[in-house]
Amino acid sequence: MTGEPFWPHDEQLLRSVMDWSRRRIAGGQDPMARARPAHELREALGDTVVPGGIGGHEALRLFTQVVVTATRAQDNPMNLAFIPAAPTEAALVFDLAVSAAEMFAGTWEAGAGAIAAENQALAWLVGLLGWPETAGGCFVSGATMGNLSALVAAREKARGDGGGQPVAWRLAATADSHSSVRAAAKVMDCGILDVPGDAQGRMTGEALAAVLASDGGDGVFAVVASSGTTNAGVVDDLAGIAAVCREHGIWLHVDGAYGGAALAAPSVADRFVGIEHADSFVVDPHKWLFAPFDCCALLYREPEHGANAHSQFAGYLEAVDRSEWNPADFAVHLTRRARGLPFWFSLATYGTDRYRDAIEIVLATTRAVVAEIRERPHLRLIMEPDLSVVLFERVGWTDEDYRSWSDYNARSGIVLCVPTRWEGRPVLRFCFVNPATEVEAVAEVLDGLAGELPGAT
Repeated sequence: MTGEPFWPHDEQLLRSVMDWSRRRIAGGQDPMARARPAHELREALGDTVVPGGIGGHEALRLFTQVVVTATRAQDNPMNLAFIPAAPTEAALVFDLAVSAAEMFAGTWEAGAGAIAAENQALAWLVGLLGWPETAGGCFVSGATMGNLSALVAAREKARGDGGGQPVAWRLAATADSHSSVRAAAKVMDCGILDVPGDAQGRMTGEALAAVLASDGGDGVFAVVASSGTTNAGVVDDLAGIAAVCREHGIWLHVDGAYGGAALAAPSVADRFVGIEHADSFVVDPHKWLFAPFDCCALLYREPEHGANAHSQFAGYLEAVDRSEWNPADFAVHLTRRARGLPFWFSLATYGTDRYRDAIEIVLATTRAVVAEIRERPHLRLIMEPDLSVVLFERVGWTDEDYRSWSDYNARSGIVLCVPTRWEGRPVLRFCFVNPATEVEAVAEVLDGLAGELPGAT
């Protein structure tokens, strides 16, 4: 035995990786970075996974020069496409520390310290919901996993409540609910009771009550409401829906993956009245709560329902102390990293007041951009936004016009904005989550929509 480690230590490589990470965290990513065809990437990368390895320095070169440059800049202030991200410096740098610490945070015995810190971040969210202090949950990868886990818990509770096995289990949702809701229904082999939305796609208590009355509601174990739909940022009629759910004894799950962050903003508090009656809730800190990917907070008003559905038992798990808080008990997972710690560290670093102010800045930016759109005759606002998603159209444009404009601006790095559809026609969509986004820069983009298409001859 020589005492040499099996995996050799390379101090220079360590420094190089840390130096690159520091520059990326401080300076951001190139906004013109974008996807490349698979054949180009295969050629650029070459053969990297080979018996003898290619060495860390060459792998790092390929990462910085090929991998990163073919990856969208999710946290650029002018990324307004889909739901972008805006992690704080503290959250990003601490993600490095969490990875270096190599924590297993599925059980208290293995990750007590990490779980205790994560739970403080969850407690802040519980307070925003107006739930009792006994509420809680865990962090999962994203709202797809969070929605699935919450709905599994809802069905398990419905089974335990008795009343017999229905012909088919069903959940109630609108067509504008997130695609993960229908994906969860497919995984759970349950049906969907469609609730018609209003003119903005919003579910109302009145519409839900009418559907349940006409259908009979057999086997409906949960209603999924949205506090900020992905496409239009619409918040459902949470108070009305909650009242109907209480009347019928149905679990209310609120998908706040994007918009739930605005619970911290007093200026839109009225949008969320009724959420305090929800049974479960998800929000993605990696969207509008300034955490890095991947991080979703899954919360239960009564956590025992989550544990009843998800706790795993086996010989090798007999040593798990069920009297302590084990995140593995609350979702469809067992192994998990302490993905909530960068969010916790950022909250602890900057304080919840700074978070409130950051979200209010984003909302103010949204209102200012809406005013800019209204001033331009070549643009038409689709609806007054509930939160920070803005839908608008360029008068006279076709599908191809929208695509050409979007592609040109992505290639140039001016703005990332992809068209969506509203009532069957193409429209533009801005989603604001970054307090560094400047109204003036967005106004220049709006001005550019007045003339000929970029690149047109």
